[in-house]
Amino acid sequence: MIVHQKVKNWNSRHRAVDTIIATLLLVAIAVVGGIILFTFSQGFFNQAQISGTPTIELVRIIGYDARDVTNLVAHDGLTMTIISSDNNVQGKNVGENIIVYVQNDSSEQVLFSEIRLGGTVYTYVFPGLILDFTVGSGGTYAVMDNSTHSILDQAGVAQSGETVGILFDLNDNFPVNRDIQFQLTTANGAVFVGTVVIGQNKG
Repeated sequence: MIVHQKVKNWNSRHRAVDTIIATLLLVAIAVVGGIILFTFSQGFFNQAQISGTPTIELVRIIGYDARDVTNLVAHDGLTMTIISSDNNVQGKNVGENIIVYVQNDSSEQVLFSEIRLGGTVYTYVFPGLILDFTVGSGGTYAVMDNSTHSILDQAGVAQSGETVGILFDLNDNFPVNRDIQFQLTTANGAVFVGTVVIGQNKG
């Protein structure tokens, strides 16, 4: 009877030890599997980061010329004699021009997806040589290389480190001293916003 009880107790302890060992083995397998999965995923993400291209974009609005004058000043500091505004009527009116100076501080070129002025979406044009003031036209913008010529790309773009002028052909009338919002959206979805005061210049 005593021997039978000892055997029974030994079997119970043996089963308890087996359960503990099995649990420890499962925990060890789970830990090792987790480490392997973590190591694999880290290697994958590191490789993706190395091979991927940077998408951080930085565009600065460094100034503008929205004066109610005959000739504006471009981003290169030169007077834009190739265009003129009708300064006989106060304010900036349909078909007249405003230029906003934009600098691309990104490491790559920035492609312009949409540009708004005063809440209105303007259409990109690439005329090369900018034409004179025309009554009744408006709603377009060109990207100026300098005071006389626009870029000839099929879309608005600024190269890395480049400063360009966004020349607007207005499609609305704006009184002097009115604040209007300038908004540039890139092809990657970044949005940059600034304020233009009609009748003033900055930068």
